[in-house]
Amino acid sequence: MRRALLLLSAVFCLATTLAQAAGVVFFDVPADETRKVLTAAVWYPCSAAQQETNVGNRVIVGTRDCSIAGEKLPLIAISHGRAGWFGGHHDTAAAIADAGFVVAAINHPGDNTSDKSRVDHLSVLTERPADIKRLIDFMLDVWPDASRLDRERIGFFGFSMGGYTGLVVVGGNPDFRKDLPGCKESSFRACEQVRNNEVGVEAPIHDPRVKAAVIVDPGPSIFFSADDLKDVKVPIQLWSSDPKLAADYVSGCCAVGSTADCHPAPTIAL
Repeated sequence: MRRALLLLSAVFCLATTLAQAAGVVFFDVPADETRKVLTAAVWYPCSAAQQETNVGNRVIVGTRDCSIAGEKLPLIAISHGRAGWFGGHHDTAAAIADAGFVVAAINHPGDNTSDKSRVDHLSVLTERPADIKRLIDFMLDVWPDASRLDRERIGFFGFSMGGYTGLVVVGGNPDFRKDLPGCKESSFRACEQVRNNEVGVEAPIHDPRVKAAVIVDPGPSIFFSADDLKDVKVPIQLWSSDPKLAADYVSGCCAVGSTADCHPAPTIAL
């Protein structure tokens, strides 16, 4: 987590006094003509004492409904992993908020703890980046404290399927062609759909407002060759718990675009 703060702070040239706690509030991003409601939470710097908050039968770090502290705050969007939920990285979100960021996370429809109806579905791979764009739109234009955000300093944190999501958000163009080599023998649901021509594929949704990203164990990475990532121009920090290319559900930084050894990339300040 400390590494994520170092990247995000360097990119956004952040100089701030640590807050006493991370506040947290919960909200819904409304549905539109084609997309479902996004259940969400946002952590932010606040001056109250640190507390924990109950969310159903879970407990997360965050002081509920305390007043926000600070102005021109950078925004970080979080995307959870396969069948995860918006609070899955609550400790990371709270720590980043404590350092002076606003951190927003959502449940991806059909691919979360409460709704697994479309886990590994091709439609989820195409909709997830759009979910993040909708979240950022909401935070900048609708969130009650939107005026406290710095619209020019927006970052991203994603784990596993959330890492895949982030690569698309910052410019990656996943390859869903029928004869994709990594999909030929894979039992991954989206690969089966691609082979069977079951689902039409929408154009990838990018968001140029995102200026930096922390990508953790991105997967499925079989849809990205090096060429598919050539349009990614922002600083990225890649984390990998398993740098080896898996035979089926590909994950890890070295699986993205290449099977070569991973080497740390420099952090670039904007």
